[in-house]
Amino acid sequence: MALRYRDILHKAWPVVLANASVPLLGLSDTAVIGNLGSLSDLGAIAFGAVIFSFVYWGFGFLRMGTTGFVAQAVGARDELEVRAAFLRALLMAVLIGVVLILLQSLIARVSLSLLQGSAAVEATTLDYIAARIWGAPAALVLFAISGCLIGLGMNKTLLMVQLVLNGLNIVLDILFAGFWGMGAQGIALGTAVAEWATVLLGLYLLYRALRQRWLTSNPAAHVELTLPPFLPIMRLRDKTRWRQTLSANGDIMVRTLLLVASFAWFVRQSAQFGDDVLAANHILLQLISFSAFFLDAFAYVAETLVGEAAGAKDGSAFDVAVLKTTQLAGVSALVLAAVMLFAGDLIVPLLSQHEAVRLAASASMPFAALYVAMAFAAFQLDGIFIGTTRTREMRNASVVSALVFFVLSLLLIGQWQLAGLWMAFITFVVLRALCLGWYLPALRRSIVISAFNGRD
Repeated sequence: MALRYRDILHKAWPVVLANASVPLLGLSDTAVIGNLGSLSDLGAIAFGAVIFSFVYWGFGFLRMGTTGFVAQAVGARDELEVRAAFLRALLMAVLIGVVLILLQSLIARVSLSLLQGSAAVEATTLDYIAARIWGAPAALVLFAISGCLIGLGMNKTLLMVQLVLNGLNIVLDILFAGFWGMGAQGIALGTAVAEWATVLLGLYLLYRALRQRWLTSNPAAHVELTLPPFLPIMRLRDKTRWRQTLSANGDIMVRTLLLVASFAWFVRQSAQFGDDVLAANHILLQLISFSAFFLDAFAYVAETLVGEAAGAKDGSAFDVAVLKTTQLAGVSALVLAAVMLFAGDLIVPLLSQHEAVRLAASASMPFAALYVAMAFAAFQLDGIFIGTTRTREMRNASVVSALVFFVLSLLLIGQWQLAGLWMAFITFVVLRALCLGWYLPALRRSIVISAFNGRD
């Protein structure tokens, strides 16, 4: 059946809702502590969120790499590799999570030396880290589960898992921090417990899905599965596949850290223009992040569809998936940019009552809107290259665009001040797209060539 736009939208909306549920958790944490905790608790929540976001973000390859390998295995109708790709990610997630627990003292010392809070906030942050770090293996396993679900096209199940995680987290935060008065440590404990509980649910749902796929592909199999045939033991011993997995994950990690560094550089340079501009740019970045909820959804769908097409060596399916997901992402980006441009002055007062911040945000709103309008191409191409696990190209594009951004921002700031910083930031996301677009024809040819070789 031909791919229809409504099929893409059907796959995309659960991702939008799953993404949108994440900031609700941060708001609930802040509300609980803001009303029932101390100032040191509130500061510790802010520090803890930054620390764990940075630590976990570096291991985002557990989600992205898994999606690409699983989607390609689905396209190739290799059910053994579908399970092996997930299990490789699962083993890495558990190992990294255990290492993070062992390194918790080092993580705490380094983080607090960089953040430099008051003595009370730092002491409370140590309690927060000590409680939340025990959820690290579960948090990383959830990355692997999410990657596998996206690769399988099970976006509704992904939504269910995300809603359970955040919903249970909110309830436990209120219970531990609110009713039991545990403060920031209670927030951290609630998060860790919610992560472990959700992992059990996610593994169960994924096991059922993979079990059904295994039985469907093996009609003669007994209904009661025995572990040896279901678990791809030999694939897990395959050193070549492990090298491919580790290489791809290393590329994605470099790419992710460069993106984080680029956004941090933008914030750092914003601070040079004063607290009002820093706060205004923070608000605009939040609006950009909100837009990413929608744009990410189409990129996720692209990951699944192009991965399956690559696995099936179907160039026509690849072309259709790229074209239609990109068209919908482009239209969404233009709509979101228009909302920011024409309704931004109504949105900003909801996020800040400071007149100077509102004026600064209003002045830079056209730049932020232009960023959103232009960013969809980089988002989509990321999805395409993740789905086909062409991670070296993603890494190279990030290196080039980040280096140009760092240098260009200094040059343009000297010439045009804050406007120059925004122009460099927009150039950064456009250059990422251009670099990946340069590689796209070769990616397309490789699918056609592999299909031709397969027929031989």
